[in-house]
Amino acid sequence: MVVAAHEVELFERARARLAAIAYRLLGSATDAEDAVQDTFLRWQSADREHIGTPEAWLTKVLTNICLNRLTSARARRETYVGQWLPEPVLAGDPLLGPSATVEQRESVSIAMLTLMERLSARERVVYVLREAFGYSHGEIAEVLDLTESNCQQIYRRARQHLAEGRRRVAVDASAARKIVAEFLAAALSGRTDSLVKMLADDAISVGDGGGVVFSLPRPVTGALRVARFLRTLFQPSAAKWEMIGGRPVLYAAVANGAPALVMTVGDRVAAVVTLDVTTDGVAAVHAQANPGKLDRATRQWASADHGDPLVDTW
Repeated sequence: MVVAAHEVELFERARARLAAIAYRLLGSATDAEDAVQDTFLRWQSADREHIGTPEAWLTKVLTNICLNRLTSARARRETYVGQWLPEPVLAGDPLLGPSATVEQRESVSIAMLTLMERLSARERVVYVLREAFGYSHGEIAEVLDLTESNCQQIYRRARQHLAEGRRRVAVDASAARKIVAEFLAAALSGRTDSLVKMLADDAISVGDGGGVVFSLPRPVTGALRVARFLRTLFQPSAAKWEMIGGRPVLYAAVANGAPALVMTVGDRVAAVVTLDVTTDGVAAVHAQANPGKLDRATRQWASADHGDPLVDTW
């Protein structure tokens, strides 16, 4: 069916919002883009004259596509090599979506996207639409073909699953650079105590190499153990450089709203390490080094003004 120019324009106005929803639901920029494209194909073939509220229709179609993808993605993760982490996106990426409220910013953090893996597919949809996009329970009920009271129950369960006792600290680019610089200096100092001071007592370190780049099969937990691991991880060596394809340059950045250390090799992003900064210190260090999850970050990096490196001779 031919799509008129104004109908294409209508979809394009919704694209950024749809992509932001899909990214929060799937934790993958690539899968989010595919879900949005599939939504457009459904829009293209639909009887659009009989669609009363296009925004609601598009949201429902996208959500159903994401629900199907979540089911298959979880099956794939059962055989995933090592630990799974979401695909990071750098500051300014439209996939990050709205960021006016604390809830909106939290919903796209690597820490929260990782936590949301605990939720059922429906719990994740309800939580994301409610917390990050302000949909009413009535609107969400229509998207999922549920009753409003069911949506409220699902929302309460989701919040219970995600409940944590600490509060995250909002940071701007300037503050992020200071935090990353301090973290990197401590990691490169060879002194465990410097890192321990920055970490929450129950800090955790998780790495995702996707079976391509070496990473530990399980998280490292506890401030002292994490500090010792990071001290070893950041010791320069030819073996590490060979593993990531060359000697990296280290930059401070912001990814998913959090301070991040970006490692580049040539014009390629080789790793993104995000710091989950809370009122108790750095609660989590998430290192994404799977090359298959860094293509978008590499494209963003190429067009970004990322300033001078923190370390260019590591």
